[in-house]
Amino acid sequence: MYKDSSLKNYLDDLAAKLPAPGGGSAAALSAALGASLISMVVNFTLGKPKYAVYEKELKGILTKSEGLRNEFLNLVDLDVSAYKSRNVRDALDVPFMLARLCFEAIKLCPPLLKKGNINLISDVAVAAVLLESAFSSAVYNVKINLKLIGDKKLAGLMLKELMRKDRIIKKARLQTEVKVGEIIGR
Repeated sequence: MYKDSSLKNYLDDLAAKLPAPGGGSAAALSAALGASLISMVVNFTLGKPKYAVYEKELKGILTKSEGLRNEFLNLVDLDVSAYKSRNVRDALDVPFMLARLCFEAIKLCPPLLKKGNINLISDVAVAAVLLESAFSSAVYNVKINLKLIGDKKLAGLMLKELMRKDRIIKKARLQTEVKVGEIIGR
């Protein structure tokens, strides 16, 4: 299980001529990094008098980001297991779950633009970029597995949901980058 091994071990295996880990688990790791940055921003904000009015909301964001971080880390290993099992349905479900969770995670970024420690505002942008990237990567894996399954009805339903979420995620990332750019440019 990679979640309990060193980052070097994971990256060595990712770079090696091995069937797994691959792009799916790398996408999950990127999402875990994004969620970790959200948690970091909140942890550096909690307890600061300037942000005391947001304390309850920030604690809620931290609870969500930590839960998501653990889910993403589990998906690193679940993706490897799904690929090795050669079960196409599992190989489809893992990236679809990853995409859904990235959608939930990126929603945690906009509130931090106002309520998070201003000194870590660029980390909010990095989190949004990582989460959007992980989402897009997951969509590629969903599409290739849907092609292998050949179920047009299922494909239509999943792709419709993902395309709707894709627009929202791209908008959230762009709004985050614009706001962070405005703050940094001051």
